[in-house]
Amino acid sequence: MAAPRTLAIFTKNRTNPAYAAARLAADRIAAAAGARTVHYVPETPDDVAQQKALVGEALAARPDAVVFVPVDDRQMVPDVARLVAAGLAVVTCINRLEVPVASHVGSDDVAVGETAAKALIDALAGRGRVVAIEGTPAAPTSRDRTVGLRKALAEHPDMRLLGTGVGSYQQAPARQAMARLLAQHPAIDGVWTANDVMAFGALEALAAAGRTAKVVGVNGLPEAIDHIERGTMLASVDFSAFAIAATATQAALRRLRGEPVPATIMVPAELIDRRNVQRWKVPFADRPLPVWEEVVG
Repeated sequence: MAAPRTLAIFTKNRTNPAYAAARLAADRIAAAAGARTVHYVPETPDDVAQQKALVGEALAARPDAVVFVPVDDRQMVPDVARLVAAGLAVVTCINRLEVPVASHVGSDDVAVGETAAKALIDALAGRGRVVAIEGTPAAPTSRDRTVGLRKALAEHPDMRLLGTGVGSYQQAPARQAMARLLAQHPAIDGVWTANDVMAFGALEALAAAGRTAKVVGVNGLPEAIDHIERGTMLASVDFSAFAIAATATQAALRRLRGEPVPATIMVPAELIDRRNVQRWKVPFADRPLPVWEEVVG
């Protein structure tokens, strides 16, 4: 009897619940196919050197395929190229790399950032003072989402971007960045953040300062769903690491079976607000997995 296929799953950290959801999705897809997963996660969040070392560990272990979320879309290029050169089926997800891999699975991050910004603009009736908390500068998701924010603001001259801060996709740095912005600006109407974890940090800073503002995020995390339902967060965008990782794992397994896989797969993202929040009140362990034919078409 043949040994089960082994998939090496690379994610950026263990601090962001979105990546916990991604790992869970990969596990569920692999288990359903009779495959096994091995997870490679830097002990220090988003640490390039550690992810490079983990690539070496994976190469020594010789998995059958790799699903890879790069910590840095430039510095990890030679390392992912090593995986490809070793003859492994490599699927990147969330952050694209300039490496000829089997497939890349992600979402339109410019549209994601723009969708979150438009929700904020609509809630402020097109007139207000906002600040932005950006993610890790090395992450293309953060750069593209910020492009989407500025695109939306450019269409509304009565919206004013007072300032920006870097939250590195983590709660504590986002709280610190938001505290600095609150100290600099006595009136802030809205806060745009590039992910939900940073939105939670912004909410903590607002509460500590005894101030309020409308806050939007990205990922549709369970805690964000609770905040939206309570009215403490305005909205989030369902950039679903769960659905993206599930689809990427399906792509890797299909490649191993010799089945066709598109070079790029874009998973749609939807705005979550109080009008539709009930649809997302399902734990990731119980959420239906994406159907390949529905995602890929």
